[in-house]
Amino acid sequence: MAKANTQNTEGCGRECTSSIQCIFLSEFHPVHGSKISCQVPENYVPKELFDAVNVYIIPKPTQIQRCVLTINCSGLGVSARGGNRPTLYNKEIVQKQINSQGWKIVGYPVRIESPKYERNAYYFNLCFVCHGGARTIQYEPVVKKLAEYLAMMEEEICFLSKDTGGKIERLLTQTMKDLNEKKATTIIEGDTTIYLKIVQLRTDPPTVMDHMVPTLEPQVRNMPLELWDLTSQQVIPYINGVNHVARIAAEADVENALVKACIQNLVYYGVVKLLPLIKYSNVYMCTRKLQNLAKNQSLFHACRAAIMLKADQEKPSLHKILQLYSFMTHGVTLRTLCQRLSPRDNNIDERQLVTFGLQHKLIRCINKYPIFTGKPPDVPTGRQKLYDGLYNLDEICSITGLSPAKIEAEIDADTNVTVIWK
Repeated sequence: MAKANTQNTEGCGRECTSSIQCIFLSEFHPVHGSKISCQVPENYVPKELFDAVNVYIIPKPTQIQRCVLTINCSGLGVSARGGNRPTLYNKEIVQKQINSQGWKIVGYPVRIESPKYERNAYYFNLCFVCHGGARTIQYEPVVKKLAEYLAMMEEEICFLSKDTGGKIERLLTQTMKDLNEKKATTIIEGDTTIYLKIVQLRTDPPTVMDHMVPTLEPQVRNMPLELWDLTSQQVIPYINGVNHVARIAAEADVENALVKACIQNLVYYGVVKLLPLIKYSNVYMCTRKLQNLAKNQSLFHACRAAIMLKADQEKPSLHKILQLYSFMTHGVTLRTLCQRLSPRDNNIDERQLVTFGLQHKLIRCINKYPIFTGKPPDVPTGRQKLYDGLYNLDEICSITGLSPAKIEAEIDADTNVTVIWK
């Protein structure tokens, strides 16, 4: 057997590069007990391994049914984990040594009650087998959906229990081949069709705050509104890379919490990015990626199109764009930059210039962090408790509901508060 992929383990945060090694169907025989009735490739799972884990593959009816179950098999033993609800198998380790290089089995045990079966019930489990070090969480919805489909077919036409034409083997072979090669498959059996797809897993999106500025990714900006859900249809027209979340909620006349949940969902699916609030008192600094603007013509043309103030006037030159970005450094606010270089005289919208720079990481925002530095017996009181160096000015404004100007005036007047930029 090939060596397990050790670079894409469960919890690593990366998509599993190890393919499905085997798919098998296990059933409970009223005389012989649990067995593998069909597997592709044939004889991939050895009898000694299946005997070690069959109590998990076909669990007792009082223990767990219709729940994703992941079983880890290695030279150290066997452990099982219930996928969606707590069960008696959680954290249980079976101390049985097995001769194995490591497998991970994802299954979905099903029990169908009917007087047409011996013992009045039919038990089966559809299982995907991967290398022991592989990440398998992305396969769980696929296993569940396919198992539920097979359960439906069994209830209607005894598709599993009376298979005499090799239909199950052909189905499992097609499923494994298509999912490994195309990450999707379409199964047609009689008048029924099922679509399976391995969905890319993403990291959890950040918490959306009132002061954050959402911006749509280019590939979805011209997408018809009717294709979005109802909340997104109300929110998206006000996402322009300038409006912050609180303003979007007010202008869209949608509850603030609902807008945050909507934007967080859009961020999760990669159609929206969150940027810091653009203020003329902000300080920005160019990054090493600024050189990409001169090397990459498509990036330059995208930048020029995004920052133009008026489409019918002369387009901004690369020299002027680079000059504006390169002048962004410590101690220079956006207001100072505009006073010195007058971007609008060159048909450049300075706010869109900043938005584009943040989106493509050509620049970054240097945030202001107030810190209470008073000496005993002075102790922080009121808003001073927020001045611990962990909250920047925008976050403090979001928490308190006060304007940046009021917070800055308060900080300037307080001799016990020091400001750092980072």
